[in-house]
Amino acid sequence: MIKVGCCGFGETQRKYFEEFPVIEIQITFYQPPRLETARGWREKAPENFEFTLKAWQLITHEFSSPTYRRLTEKIPQASLERCGSFKPTREVLRAWERTEEIVRVLKSKVIVFQCPASFKPTAENKQNLMSFFQTVSRTDLLFAWEPRGDWKPEEVRTLCEELNLIHCVDPFKGTATWGKIRYFRLHGVTGYRYQFTDEDLQNLRALCAGPGDVYCLFNNVTMLEDARRFLRLSSELC
Repeated sequence: MIKVGCCGFGETQRKYFEEFPVIEIQITFYQPPRLETARGWREKAPENFEFTLKAWQLITHEFSSPTYRRLTEKIPQASLERCGSFKPTREVLRAWERTEEIVRVLKSKVIVFQCPASFKPTAENKQNLMSFFQTVSRTDLLFAWEPRGDWKPEEVRTLCEELNLIHCVDPFKGTATWGKIRYFRLHGVTGYRYQFTDEDLQNLRALCAGPGDVYCLFNNVTMLEDARRFLRLSSELC
């Protein structure tokens, strides 16, 4: 099954829920919303609608990341310096607990851990990654890891296989090396302002071939239009 959606609503929630079967919630990366807000999304959505989401940046990104400008919660500087890079600190574990609270309210199955390019394949980072995923409870959850930067495919595959992670990729920029499902995040072939061509979408359909579920989440400026077009194409070919 190909599950098509966007990284964010991009239109009214009512219309989005009518059009698409899945959404990736982005706001949880910057600042987890109130549980009441997440509960409202779940109650408005159809019963079979699926929410995936990005884990809070306090888990994956160092405080020096510009994304912290959108952090609204007041956190002491000393605590912020212990965040990011999957560090074995109470701050990182607490950030996961906060993320998991939203996960349970939304009844999500897939959680995306997107890393910055500055999270390089050093021995320390690999150890922190392993310690984090071996420590946190996942029960019925699927963890999708999106590494960026200088990671070699064999390094990613080894870690994903050992830690039971889904290798999350943009299929136009890399090949998924491991996972019981495939999770594609489409950032635009040349960047966020890129609009996918008909040929691109035909190629994407070919990349989705094979067994297992495939998530295709568009994350570009024309994501709604591109996702609609790909949803139609996928339906016509099924």
